[in-house]
Amino acid sequence: MKRNIKYLGCFLAIVGTVFQSCKKDVLETIPNDRVSSEIYWKTEADARYAVNSIYANLDATNLFVLDGITEIGHTNTVFTVEYNIENGTYDASHSRIQTEWQTAYRSIFLANYVLENIDKIKTTNTALINQFKSEARVLRAYAYMKLAGLYGDVPLIKTTITTTDGLAATRSKVADVWSFIDKELTEASALLPNSFSGADRGRVTKGTALALKARAALWSGDFATASAAAKSVMDLNVYNLIAEYGKLFTYANENSVEVVFDKQFLAGTNTHNAFTFMGPYSQKSSGSTFVPTKDLADLYTMKNGKAITDATSGFDAKNPYTNRDPRMRFTMYVDGDPLPSGIPFKPVPGMGGGDEIGKTQYNTTTGFSLKKYVSAEDFANPGASGLNFILMRYAEVLLTYAEAKIEQNQIDATVYDAINKVRTRSDVGLPALVTGMTQAELRAAVRRERVLELAFECIHLFDIRRWKTAQQVMTGPVKGITYYSGTTPVTVLVPSVIKTFDASKHYLWPIPQKEKTLNPALGQNPGW
Repeated sequence: MKRNIKYLGCFLAIVGTVFQSCKKDVLETIPNDRVSSEIYWKTEADARYAVNSIYANLDATNLFVLDGITEIGHTNTVFTVEYNIENGTYDASHSRIQTEWQTAYRSIFLANYVLENIDKIKTTNTALINQFKSEARVLRAYAYMKLAGLYGDVPLIKTTITTTDGLAATRSKVADVWSFIDKELTEASALLPNSFSGADRGRVTKGTALALKARAALWSGDFATASAAAKSVMDLNVYNLIAEYGKLFTYANENSVEVVFDKQFLAGTNTHNAFTFMGPYSQKSSGSTFVPTKDLADLYTMKNGKAITDATSGFDAKNPYTNRDPRMRFTMYVDGDPLPSGIPFKPVPGMGGGDEIGKTQYNTTTGFSLKKYVSAEDFANPGASGLNFILMRYAEVLLTYAEAKIEQNQIDATVYDAINKVRTRSDVGLPALVTGMTQAELRAAVRRERVLELAFECIHLFDIRRWKTAQQVMTGPVKGITYYSGTTPVTVLVPSVIKTFDASKHYLWPIPQKEKTLNPALGQNPGW
């Protein structure tokens, strides 16, 4: 699967040939500069390469963006386009709004094309063809999940369509989209293996389909289905948490027992630029494109499990990162942390560090910088990382199970066990939640765990939308580190930034203006 990208150009050339086939000249010649659809779909290898092309369209560094525009992140420079989403001045013409829509429908088109043509292959290996079909269905469902979560009602396209058809497509109710997603994932899961090995690692498995089914059900508010699907993943006995949270996003733990679904990369062949996109500026002029905020930092409890606002917690404002939930330092760089280059991260103004706030327009504006996916092993070539992007891991499955059970008020030992497994892994070591908590207390606890465990993994934006808390948390100034000037505490306020969230319209993104201009039948979401 790390070689998927080498087949993408070939397959897209085939797809392009499909739409030229009606223009054959009188000689009906087959193009000699590409692989024609007329001679494709002959072998099992053809099917494999076609399905592989869908994987190449999965999310990668754009995952940082969707958490980066919430209260736990900040768009670090005003000339980065997502800045307008933070301050509420964006509209339907925004490039991010268009990009996410376009990327999702590209995946859907590729999946539809595969599903319509794969049965042309003559083979007795029906199990393999069914596997490939199921992979395509799961990848299509993944795209529809993002569309439903971001835009609500969207066109539900299940077959390849002509340009004319596309210009007249209408939107389906989001409830129907969620129902389609659930059906696809349920049926696909029955035809997929529990695991793959060797060169097939990274392909969609039964666990992937069921875990996405649990996520989709949670996002849509179907808590009974969410808890049942999550439990099905748990009962596979395929996945587990790795012992050390701090080693999750490393080359050594690629394809670990915690990874349920990822996008595979390969250094030197199929790469991404997560290091330069998110790393501290001192690290070969990396971008710090989105940076963590004080809102996220302050959510991390003390190692004893108490909030830093609790007078009995032991929190020391002059040593704010001491004895904290270890996931804080595993997720973000804080003052004094060693960087991949070997120098310490020093963001405090006036201290002369390479990442000092205000030193350049690219330095972190909050005094924090993301650590996930910023691997020291990529320092020599930070723009070409081969580190896999995790799209779903087992910790999320456990927290989904717990939250869904809590929302049904089906609170039992399994709920505590699921949350406590996440809290008490060996290098986190927070105290286990004590039984006897109320539904409201457990709801608050599992929500906090989701924020801290999954920060900058493209979950939080969808969570605060479904929790309907965005209008409370995504407002006001952006705050950064608190440091001392002599004996006076100073909290960084990022200048000229006021986060804005209008509950009357911002719970859904607008239908992209380009799409609406081409097809007025799409209509528009409320308030836009």
